[in-house]
Amino acid sequence: MDSESFRRVAIPHDVKPRAMPAGASLQILAGQTMGTSWSVRFYGTAAARETLNRAVQRCLDLVVNQMSLWEPESDISRLNRQPPGSWLNIAAEFDAVTTAALRIARLTGGTFDPTVGRLVNRWGFGPAADGAQPPSQHETRMQIGWRQLEHDAVGRRVRRLAPVSLDFNGIAKGFAVDLVMTTLRQHGLHNALVEIGGELSGAGTKPDGSPWWVDVEARDLDGGLPGAPLRIALHESAIATSGCERHVLRDGQALSHTIDPATGRPIANRTIAATVLHRSCMEADAFATAFMVMEPNAAIDCADRLELPVIIRLRNPERNETSERISSVMREMLA
Repeated sequence: MDSESFRRVAIPHDVKPRAMPAGASLQILAGQTMGTSWSVRFYGTAAARETLNRAVQRCLDLVVNQMSLWEPESDISRLNRQPPGSWLNIAAEFDAVTTAALRIARLTGGTFDPTVGRLVNRWGFGPAADGAQPPSQHETRMQIGWRQLEHDAVGRRVRRLAPVSLDFNGIAKGFAVDLVMTTLRQHGLHNALVEIGGELSGAGTKPDGSPWWVDVEARDLDGGLPGAPLRIALHESAIATSGCERHVLRDGQALSHTIDPATGRPIANRTIAATVLHRSCMEADAFATAFMVMEPNAAIDCADRLELPVIIRLRNPERNETSERISSVMREMLA
């Protein structure tokens, strides 16, 4: 059957409708942030829409001001300029992302590494990209290592122990989705879909009791679809996909923007995309990056160990075909 006319469906086991505000109708907000687009869909009143528009923008500005490498005076940029060993006091949001980043680095054996910033630049993907000369093996060893980041959770401060460069690009967008969703709930809005650059979180349902449907169609470097599209019901859950959409050409070869911390080079493991479901979009975002780096079977083994719904899409260039690996929890959702 043609994959364009067939969709697989993944549904959580317990979709429970939430009460709708009186006079609620679908409200849509949208804009630009972090070099990409964002949108919020929720059921509420027109008056709530104006209030939420300002509140959402404050959330997005907060994340940019704390975690954007493209902002010279952001907290993360200031930390990267400080001499190693110097503590930086951090806000609660930065603290939460640091905590999650280091925990996920441990859980994934360092395939997610928040200190990959210098290597990202050297390969031409960062704000100070100087990718004319890829890093040597010696430079790679000196310029990366999540254990070189020390986090004082009690004092809410962080410091680098070596000249590594902190980079939250693989987790901050997901955190921003969570922050916006939390803001909606604080305003009494519990039926919503939040999206930032393809990372999504869904809460509640639509008025007819149906969930928020999200289609996952990861494309490879040539723009082809690697198999039947996947339709997922987002209900009190989030989804993030890490893929090969961004790349640079070097010697006629397309190189992925995802860097393998172990080699210091763009990944070359046949993985086209990794999609992760989680209650936290921040966690889904980081795990998706980690699973892009891992060998496919290792990624599924890790996902099964952590009981995460995951789908890994692969490309076999020798046979000009694609395939996929699915974690046990995801397989149950598709059954």
